[in-house]
Amino acid sequence: MMQFANPWFLIALSAIAIPVLIHLFNFRRFRKVYFTNVRFIEELKLQTQKQSKLKHLLILLARILTIIMLVLAFAQPFRPLNRRLVQQHALNSVSVYIDNSFSMESKGRQGSLLDEAKRKTLEILAAHKPADQFHLLTSDFEGRHQRWINRDEVQGLLPEIPFSPATRPLNTVLARQQDMFQSASTNKNIFILSDFQKSTTLPEHLSPDTSANLFLLPLEASQSENLYIDSCWFDSPVQQLNQLSILHVRIRNAGNTDQEKIPVKLLINGQQRAIASVNCKAGSPAEISLSFTNQQPGFFHAVLSLTDYPITYDDDFYFTFEVQSRYKVLCINDKVSNVFLDNLFGKDSAFQYLAVQVKSLDYSAVTDYNLVIISELQSFPSGLTQALQALIDQGGSLCIIPPENPDQAAWTEFMNQYGIGAFRGVDTLDAKVRNLDPSQLLFRDVFDKVPENLDLPEAFSHLSLAFPATSHANTILAFENDDPFLVSYGLHAGTIYLFTAALRESSTNFGKHVLFVPTLYRMALLSLPIRPLFYTIGQDAAIPVQGYAGKGDDVLRIKQVGQDYDFIPENKLSGSKRMLFVHNQVRQAGNYILTDGGKEVAGLAFNYDRQESMLDFYTSEALKELVSKSGLKHIHVLDATEKPLTQLIEDLNRGVRYWKVFALLALLFIAAEIGMLRFWKTS
Repeated sequence: MMQFANPWFLIALSAIAIPVLIHLFNFRRFRKVYFTNVRFIEELKLQTQKQSKLKHLLILLARILTIIMLVLAFAQPFRPLNRRLVQQHALNSVSVYIDNSFSMESKGRQGSLLDEAKRKTLEILAAHKPADQFHLLTSDFEGRHQRWINRDEVQGLLPEIPFSPATRPLNTVLARQQDMFQSASTNKNIFILSDFQKSTTLPEHLSPDTSANLFLLPLEASQSENLYIDSCWFDSPVQQLNQLSILHVRIRNAGNTDQEKIPVKLLINGQQRAIASVNCKAGSPAEISLSFTNQQPGFFHAVLSLTDYPITYDDDFYFTFEVQSRYKVLCINDKVSNVFLDNLFGKDSAFQYLAVQVKSLDYSAVTDYNLVIISELQSFPSGLTQALQALIDQGGSLCIIPPENPDQAAWTEFMNQYGIGAFRGVDTLDAKVRNLDPSQLLFRDVFDKVPENLDLPEAFSHLSLAFPATSHANTILAFENDDPFLVSYGLHAGTIYLFTAALRESSTNFGKHVLFVPTLYRMALLSLPIRPLFYTIGQDAAIPVQGYAGKGDDVLRIKQVGQDYDFIPENKLSGSKRMLFVHNQVRQAGNYILTDGGKEVAGLAFNYDRQESMLDFYTSEALKELVSKSGLKHIHVLDATEKPLTQLIEDLNRGVRYWKVFALLALLFIAAEIGMLRFWKTS
């Protein structure tokens, strides 16, 4: 249906009366001429009168049509492509989101997709009036981008937009843009310029405020090739001094071309320690292993590197790990020290071992140890219980060895505090351990292969254990009658190991068995709090801190390795655990150091989100299909390949305009009138 941008101009159609009046009062009077014989000119006279009348009527028609065409041209008729897009107000409020995430590094027709987005934004600006107000938003969600600005200010901000590690789902972007329109009484237009990755663009995201028109402008890369390091992990969660460490690396090929013999390098503290090559099929992952030996204790800052183009932000992968020189083990005895534990830990230089009677224990020193062993206590002072809870909260390990005949009431109360069940009574029948599962974390990497005829330990007397209904117990070793011999519990950040037999020769032969050394040894090794090898920028994970004194003016700081950048993270105490939050203070991937009063207390590594590395995008056709299925009439997918974006937006906002057609027709009728007046002669 035809509509008019300036309908009041139609009043000028009354000007049609002017040529009509001129025509009526300007009839030509014919003079009578007397001839002696008019028979010869009678026919010519009639013909001339008819031609003159026809000429005047045609000239009148041309003048009327000229006025009509001119009036219609000034009234600016248009046919709206969509009724929702008809402008209701004189001014527009325009919010433009430019996706500047790392995936926009991909090459388009003219440079990177981010450069193309900036050029398209200039075209959007040109399609609107200078008096309109604009809002520019990027993936960084910066404070300076939370206000209305004019067209010139937007043009000034565009060159300053860099690539960003931030990744924003489409619904989060739309919510931020819609907030800007809360008090706007203008035409509301939202523009999204992005590559529309499928990982951040879901169909349910396409439901913004229907009072605003949403324009989606997909930017498509001319080539989609990317090889990146996805993740890494060690064979063992604990790295030991002078022991071989095996690092597994997962590499993904997000492109359409197979990649062969791509070198992957491992640098630790700036020194190359290993190198390998990888073959990776298109659209598939591949894994390689790198091995090295830790010859010194301490914190190590590492980076994995490969070479790839054009997307380069994900070619480096940072991680950090610690090699402990000595493991701190505390054994709390009732009266008599355990000879098996003393011989194992007391004579090994890898352990800092202390055996102490419970009555002489300094409770405040319990949390200084990695592994605490409760050996055959009959009672539990309240101060000890609180100290053990703090140890577990900060990620330490507790090993519980009961006496042969425990105080039922004291032990039930103690075990209930941790939710690890209760002892039901003593079973004096001989029981042998049923089997050994090498996949258990405690035995992982201990055996290359478990012999079929391996002689397993046995107990001559053990305690029957009743598990609570909500227990998350993991039975590591069990007897043939299914009674547990060794059970582990994951509690908060720490681990509790519980034996059901006293560690003495009258109860079990485990103290002299071949499994005794690796079992207790692995308990000590795994007692260190397992730190993540790396964190992801943009995911505000809580970073646990152990051993923070927090005295005087000393504060925890995070400093980037090899750079001058450092900052003070948010510091929160959650129960007995201290947690750090970096929020948006880490912007660059790399290795970092956590310091307490200038002393290094931990190594940290931050990597960019690998979501941006997956080159799986919605095309224009796919987006149109999504919009069509959603049934939302206020969403429009723009394809600027057929016509300039400025013209496309103007057509959508104002419809198909016909004023030029009517102006040309007015000129045509004026020319027709002039032609008739000049070349049509009548006598």
